[in-house]
This record gives sequence, structure tokens and C-alpha cells, in this order.
Amino acid sequence: MSKLLGLTFVSFLSLNISPAMTSVAHAQQPLYIAYPPKNHQTTADQIFLIGTAAPQGDVTINGQKIQRSNQGHFAPSFPLKLGVNRFVLRHKNQTIDLTVTRNSTIPIIPQGGGFADNSLSPNQPISVLPNTPICFGAIASPNAQVSVTIADKTIPLLPRDKSVELPANYSILTDSNEPVINSFTKYQGCTKFNQFGKLGTPNFQLKINNKTIAQKGEGSVNILNPNQLKIVEVTADAGVARTGPSTNYSRLTPLPKGTTVSVIGQEGEWLQLDYGAWIKAQETRIIPNLSSAKAIIKSAKFEKDNEETKVIFPLTLPVPVSVNQMGNKFTLTLYNTTAQTDTIFLEYEPLIKSFSWQQVSPGKIEYYFELYPEQQWGYDLKYEGTNLILTLRHPPKMESQNSQPLKNVKILLDPGHGGNELGARGPNGYPEKSVNLVISNLLKQELLKRGATVYMTRESDKTVSLQDRVKMINEVKPAVALSIHYNALPDNGDAINTAGIGMFWYHPQAEDLSKFLHDYLVEKGERPSYGVFWNNLALTRPHAAPSVLLELGFMINPTEFEWITDAQQQQNLAILLANGITEWFNQKE
Repeated sequence: MSKLLGLTFVSFLSLNISPAMTSVAHAQQPLYIAYPPKNHQTTADQIFLIGTAAPQGDVTINGQKIQRSNQGHFAPSFPLKLGVNRFVLRHKNQTIDLTVTRNSTIPIIPQGGGFADNSLSPNQPISVLPNTPICFGAIASPNAQVSVTIADKTIPLLPRDKSVELPANYSILTDSNEPVINSFTKYQGCTKFNQFGKLGTPNFQLKINNKTIAQKGEGSVNILNPNQLKIVEVTADAGVARTGPSTNYSRLTPLPKGTTVSVIGQEGEWLQLDYGAWIKAQETRIIPNLSSAKAIIKSAKFEKDNEETKVIFPLTLPVPVSVNQMGNKFTLTLYNTTAQTDTIFLEYEPLIKSFSWQQVSPGKIEYYFELYPEQQWGYDLKYEGTNLILTLRHPPKMESQNSQPLKNVKILLDPGHGGNELGARGPNGYPEKSVNLVISNLLKQELLKRGATVYMTRESDKTVSLQDRVKMINEVKPAVALSIHYNALPDNGDAINTAGIGMFWYHPQAEDLSKFLHDYLVEKGERPSYGVFWNNLALTRPHAAPSVLLELGFMINPTEFEWITDAQQQQNLAILLANGITEWFNQKE
């Protein structure tokens, strides 16, 4: 995660700098800009200039002397006007000329009136059930009359002069996530259709100043026959289910491979599933000659071994599922399922304290588990044929000894980035990928001293895909998985005054570990706090084990960067982290 979100970095020729070299070479460091790159474009209203120069002498930007760290690093922010902004950096006889272009986020309305480019919606083909509201929208000139015609039906689109936009998700990282009232006019109108078939593409019309402007829409409309819905099977190992038809929408519990479900709508490449979620069509295949995606369940049985408890739900068809965790409570929901249950075989010790279930509505069953340990240690969901297999992992069996308190505890360390993925970079260009590996190796040695069994997703400077990192967590099934990173900010952040320890978790089973390690490092290590975040990240999403992503400081903060790359401080941090991990496990015994 540790990169300037969505932005491009300039190339840096000396990527093999060691921390020791950075502490020695700064006296001869020429004037250097790590960020932004040449001809950078952004929509932010300010930009930070991250760089370094030899500590002796002043650095000026557009004639203004700037604050620097002891080693000469800097990261001041400057406001940006719309259009091209020029920055001239000087240090002694060295000069860097940099331009940053700020682009407007306000749609451009054609002179004399009309529709803004790419503002007509729907902008891709859609399919819905009869009598489902279909909304049409446009951004256009204020004080106009706007309408849309489709299937011989004309729908007026009314102005919403004070429509609200929400900023990008990452804005919470700079505490700037307040809603914004648009300065442009949005028009919207909704209607329903009760006939089946393809209705074609809508025609938009705008009347203003005694002239009429017509424009054909891009998204055709199709009304589905509810008696002829297609049924699909999930072909991905874990189908990504979302709350809406794009990656902007939140993730839901992934659908296990083999899940079978009816499609009640479509928007572009996204299928709307009958239980409420959306999934990309490419993660499914159509099942021909299947008339129903409803299932029956009659029983369930429990099986246990030394490391996990399995609950087997025999179904007539693999159905959509969702999971909810809270403390020592685990709830599994089956959709499109009706119970004919009289008997369930139960195994309680050592994990399950109590169990119950309920048909909460027609086609929806919830199974409730109360567990003995307050901490949950991971789960898995998969289909074997039409049997749904829920696996709940037992707590690790610690064989604590005085010198080895983590004996037999499996811990996975994931040094973030690597290879051609640099991650964030410090003022002198030193890449995050390198310090991630340094700290992970030091931490590994400290954990080994304490008796832990340690796995690493990489042990050298090589590229490892997110998929391979997640796959390793799922295969190793460690007691905990820790992804090691250092942080950066979006363009509108404050690189000088933002510092400290950040923790990121996704599944509730990882929340306690996140909070504990954050507080431990802040208090025992006397580090600033950036905070604890719930965050939908690739390395927080694995549910086979409590998975936490650690942001151990800010690469772009000039002063904190000196701490990050100090060899003695790195060793101290590794010892502190190992002590914190040990103490957390001791509390869970």
C-alpha cells in the first residue's frame, strides 16, 4: 500500500543504496527531487516536493527558503492553481526546474449550452427486471430543459443544483473525506418498464436559449423475462462479490468456487445476483438447462482434529454465502436455501461453546457459533461438490519456554513490494521495498530467537505478486500474517507534519492484533501515532489467519525518514516488534 496513491514516480538510478550509505553520503548529496516526477498532473489543490540536498547551504523553492532535516531532506507543500504551476529549486549552484499541472474536476459544459462530455448515464448496456427503477442522468447547462426518450416514452430529467459528491476513499488518509457540494448542475429522472425485451438506446434532449441539442446515449436498456433468467456458476477460486457494479463498491464475502446463483440484472461486465451482490461476468459461466438456483439442506455435521474444526453442510446445490465475525461469535449465512433439518451432529471441545441456527426468512438461513476463545484464528469456506465445508481454526498450541515463548507458533512475514515494485521513496530516492526487507529480516531473527517458526513471502529483492503473497498465507496457515510497509500520502497530504505508526486490518479477527501492536509501538517505542484503520487491502483480506498490514513510519517525512534508515533504530524496532508480538500471544493463552 505504501506508495503515493495512484501516482507515478520518477526513476531513481541508485536503487542499491544501503541504510549505512544513506547516513554517510548525505554530506555530498546533490540537489535531488524524489517526487513529483517531471510534468506531473494532479487534481489536488496542493503538492509536496520531496527531495534532498547537502545539509550545508539553503534550498529555495521559487525564491522561498524551505525547512530541512538535519541530513538535508525536505518535503514542503505548495498550493496549486488550475493549469501549469512552475517550481524552481535552487541549492548553491544547482537548479531544478519542475512543472506540475493541476487539472479541474469540474465537467466542461460546451459554450452556448449542451451536455458535458461522458456525463450521460447509463453509459453502458444494462439489464433489469420488469418494474425495476431505471435512472437516467446528465451533466448539462444550468437553467435548461432536459429529457430522455426511450421506447416511445419521454422522461423529464430534473436539475439537482446541490448534488453531493463524496471524495475518493483514500481521502480519509489525509482527514479530508467530507462531502462536497457540486458547482455544476446534474439532471436526473427515473422510470419503470413492465414489458420484456430490448428497448434500445436512450436519446437525450436539451432545450436552452431557443435551441435544441440532441445526443444519443451509450447504454442500451434490456428488460429481462423473470421466467427466463440465466443461472451462473462461480469459476474463480473466490469470486469477488461487491455491493454494486464497479470496483468502487465495497467487497462482500467472496463466493466459493462452484457457487450457483440466478442473475437478475447486468450493467456492463457486472452481473447482479439474486441475493443482492454483484460480480464480474468473467468470474462466472452460464449453466444451461438449469431451471432453479434454490437449495435444500437437511443436516450438518462437525468434524475436528488437532488444528481445526470442520462443519459440513450437505446441500442440493452450492448457494451464495456470507460470513460475519464479532468477538467470539461467528455467523454463516446461506442464501437461496430452505431448511428441512431435524438433526445435527455436534462436536464442541475445544473450539465451539454453543451452536444454533434459524431460517430467518424464506430462502435465508443463519448458523450461529459461539467460540470458547475470544480471539478467532482464521477460517476457510469451500465447496466439495454440493457440500459446503466451513473450517474454523483452533488457537495455536504454544509450548512456551522461558527462552522461547513463541515455540511452535507459525508467523508469516510479508516484506512489501520488491523487484520492480519500489513502493514509496524517501527524499533521497531510497525505496520502501529495501527497508521493508531489512526490517522483515531483522524481525525474523528476533522471532526465531523466541522460538517461532517464521515464513517469508520474499527473502531477496524480487517481484512477488499480491496473488502469490495471499496464496502463501492460505497455504501456510500461520497463526498470524504481518505485511511490513512504510507509508506515503496522496498529493494533498502534509508530508512534513504527518508521521508515525499505522495499522490496517479488514477481518474482525485481526482487529485486536492491530490495536495492540499500534499501541505497543507508540507507547514502548515512543513513536508518533498515525492510527488504526479498517482497510480493504490485498494483504489484509486473507481470512485463513489474522492478517495485519503495518505501516511503520512515513518515507516522505524528512525527519522520520532519518529514523527509518538508521541501522541502530532498525534493530531496536525489530526487537520492539518481536516483544510486542510475544506479549500479544501471551495474552491469548
